[in-house]
Amino acid sequence: MDVYSEIVRLRREGHRSALATIVASSGSIPGYLGAKLLVREDGSIAGTIGGGCIEAQVITAAREVLETGRARRLTFDLSGPQIEESGLICGGEMEVFLEPVFPQPEAFIFGAGHISRSLSKIASLAGFETVIVDDRESFASRERFPEAARIHTAPYEEIFPKLGINAFSYLLIATRGHKDDLRVLRLAAAGPARYVAMIGSRRKVAEMASLLEKEGLPAAALDRIYAPMGLDIGAVTPEEIAVSVVAEMIAVRRNAASGWRALSMSVSKGGRQSGPPG
Repeated sequence: MDVYSEIVRLRREGHRSALATIVASSGSIPGYLGAKLLVREDGSIAGTIGGGCIEAQVITAAREVLETGRARRLTFDLSGPQIEESGLICGGEMEVFLEPVFPQPEAFIFGAGHISRSLSKIASLAGFETVIVDDRESFASRERFPEAARIHTAPYEEIFPKLGINAFSYLLIATRGHKDDLRVLRLAAAGPARYVAMIGSRRKVAEMASLLEKEGLPAAALDRIYAPMGLDIGAVTPEEIAVSVVAEMIAVRRNAASGWRALSMSVSKGGRQSGPPG
């Protein structure tokens, strides 16, 4: 199996993997310089860096890389007694670079107004693939969003199940009004997205939380919503708001401390909470 083709397939389908490459060697080693091993999130593999106990150790280390999203460099001395006991008689040394290979994160922007235009531009520059969703063709157009990967113009309830939202999705709710924001929030709150955020004042957030709780939406689903969205930098203009929101998305993506903000929309709990990234 071609490792590169498999990486493309996994990223396209929204799956994580870790790629191990022999980047340095001296003496005799079981593989060769540049050999690659791909470890999928279910533990299965493609390719090889030589097999044996070294490969088993790399597969174990890949689990940590998949969990943290941080690359590692591993060094192996193939002349030690433990290596000899395993049956390897290479006698050399090798370094393996182990890197995470995650799908490109997608930013689904619901609403195609002036704030969404800035959100799409800045999110694209920050490495997010942007998808615009609105039910107005005059707003959700290629002319207004030239950088967007996809543009959908359909009722939110109709298009939402077809978007392919997964654990690498970032959902930004900024429609033309409270009613439409609520429509999208109902669909998004309990889904698998990494980040779900909504624009609006704290009063708006509290009112929507009260309504959704009465409708039976679990408090846990509400607690993971970032609302009002964006880091508190005193943003006023659409461009400044977009910067604050994308900065928050980056913090969540990189597991930074500022991304651990879990805002409770629940009226019974209220206020802000601390916790792991959404």
